[in-house]
Amino acid sequence: MTARAASLPDGRSPARPRPSRGAPVVGTVTRGTTNPNRLRRMDRWIAATHGAALRRAAEPVAVDLGYGAAPWTAVELLHRLRTVAPRTRVTGVEIEPARVAAALPYRQDGLDFRHGGFELPVPGRPVLVRAANVLRQYDEGEVADVWRRLCARLAPADQATGSPGGLLVEGTCDEIGRRHVWVALGPEGPRTVTFATRLGSLDRPSDLAERLPKALIHRNVPGEPVHAFLRDFDRAWAAAAPYASYGARQRWIRTVRDLTADWPVTDGPRRWRQGEVTVRWDALAPRG
Repeated sequence: MTARAASLPDGRSPARPRPSRGAPVVGTVTRGTTNPNRLRRMDRWIAATHGAALRRAAEPVAVDLGYGAAPWTAVELLHRLRTVAPRTRVTGVEIEPARVAAALPYRQDGLDFRHGGFELPVPGRPVLVRAANVLRQYDEGEVADVWRRLCARLAPADQATGSPGGLLVEGTCDEIGRRHVWVALGPEGPRTVTFATRLGSLDRPSDLAERLPKALIHRNVPGEPVHAFLRDFDRAWAAAAPYASYGARQRWIRTVRDLTADWPVTDGPRRWRQGEVTVRWDALAPRG
């Protein structure tokens, strides 16, 4: 799907984006498919877990990297983050110039669009970079280098203020945002993996395997930690079947509670009620 460049209110065509100066554009053009409200689960989690860092930041800059053929996700990210951090500014970054041109009419206070890629053509050090459904079209072997490049651009940790530094959220979801899996990374590297779903659409937790990010999706095989985790998740889900009479949410909460006996779950019932569970990265990281 390709978006057509919109006209400005006075009928003029929007200005073409200027090429990035300095560092070359890094990355390749993706399919660019997108839908309104597709990333709501990811945004909700970011607002809840990273909102305080955005509020404390002197320059609360967030980047929507690879927003696609239409700018809906960048517009939505601004509005959702500003509910918890009103000074947040969002820059949508796209490697395809035509997509940037199509997005320019949607600029508003706190929202801009730029042509670029993994070099992140924004000033300063972002407090947040969201890269949803971007690396799915890359090879697994390319992921680590992209992560290192993006993490190096994040705002650094600050021991004086207790800030953990910027956050990179990289993952994958389905076309209408029912199922997500994402990795959260800080300046030091990967921290956690979050599984999120609309519970009414779920037959069993391992249905989320098809949305594993590129770093994990080919590792869902016997002998790998993520495979063992999904196996245990399904077993706990089956054991919690009696709770289904109270609704899918209660069954999910019971399932995740049982998982905590063997897996380092980092969140609690408040997030579980949203159809989420977050696990430490080192417990699921690929072997070797």
